[in-house]
Amino acid sequence: MSDKKFGAFLAPHHPIGEHPTLQLQSDLELVTHMDRLGYDEFWCGEHHSTGWEVIASPELFLAAAAERTSRIRLGTGVISLPYHHPFMVAQRIVQLDHQSRGRFMFGSGPGALPSDAHTIGLDPMVLRDRQDEAMGVIRTLLESNERITVESEWFTLRDAKLQLKPLQKDLEFAVASLISPSGMTLAGKHSAGVLSIGSTSTAGLNALPMQWSFAEEAAEKHGKTVDRANWRIVMNWHIAETKDKAREQAKHGLFRHNNDYTVGTLAAGEGTIFKTPDEAVDAMSAESSPNVIGTPDELVEKILKLDELSGGFGTVIGFVHDWANREDTRNSWDLVARYVIPEVNGLLHDYRESNKFVIENRDTWMRAGQAIMSKIQENKRAAEAMQGGAGSRSDTALQAHASSEMEKEE
Repeated sequence: MSDKKFGAFLAPHHPIGEHPTLQLQSDLELVTHMDRLGYDEFWCGEHHSTGWEVIASPELFLAAAAERTSRIRLGTGVISLPYHHPFMVAQRIVQLDHQSRGRFMFGSGPGALPSDAHTIGLDPMVLRDRQDEAMGVIRTLLESNERITVESEWFTLRDAKLQLKPLQKDLEFAVASLISPSGMTLAGKHSAGVLSIGSTSTAGLNALPMQWSFAEEAAEKHGKTVDRANWRIVMNWHIAETKDKAREQAKHGLFRHNNDYTVGTLAAGEGTIFKTPDEAVDAMSAESSPNVIGTPDELVEKILKLDELSGGFGTVIGFVHDWANREDTRNSWDLVARYVIPEVNGLLHDYRESNKFVIENRDTWMRAGQAIMSKIQENKRAAEAMQGGAGSRSDTALQAHASSEMEKEE
């Protein structure tokens, strides 16, 4: 298995009730925290309704995050392209690439919330075709040195050319993918990476084995290439020192998240409504579920299984949620950085091998003790000191004491 990158996806999904200004500041503090912990990527989305998903402009949010961080890469997860003129999107992402010193990733989608499209008078049936068209135009604007003119049913470009190109020579494109083939197909057509958001559900998990084939088929059809290293699998988790602790910390927030938002709001009541918080945890952390509410070791095991099931992917993305309070949520991300990332990427293998080698070769190291004892016997005071304390001191302590006596003699 190749080394995995790790990151976070902030939709966000915040329960209504907290002061909005403080919530946004908390989200920015989380990005800063993850930058310090060494995470590779941070993504945030664009939404305009439901009361839970409160970032209207991922570009604005990431510009603030760029000023607070130094190494973590920052991605729009995603800009809803049908809502914007492609030229304006291109302008904003180029500026953000410069402001972040080349750390920007351009993620796009058709728009996740039907209520958003309704608000601005868009027919959901046209959204995916418009995302496809906009991606092609934006790619041309970023890479071409020629002026272009485009007459579309929903936008116009006349002699258009960006006056500033991205800081990165190959700014990464990515698309969101749920369970249907459409996201993967679009990724293949445009040589883009993928954020598999649907993998957080059991149905999405079951679809993973064939998902990448859609991208490969579309890439071949359009004369493009795709790379599994740019495939990101999104997972839900809450990690603590023990499984019981993780369950207790996450169960009430998860209960509300599922009943009030995932089912009660997004799915219009169609889905599983849990009767108790414990029932919610049992279902969400079942063996067949892609989610983990438990220990670092359990998350390691789940990631390895996902890698095998999918055929291989590049980045593990944790979905940011409010299942637990802020302190416990930060600790969860901390535990993943400290124990899960190094285990998945084999960073501890040589430590363990070194430890095993020392334990299994004790006879070799005994010569060091024999060398010390030899010198002790050659020194009268050291030998007497050792004999005098034989009844009350360990061999190691006696050797140290004898060595000290020898140094005094010298």
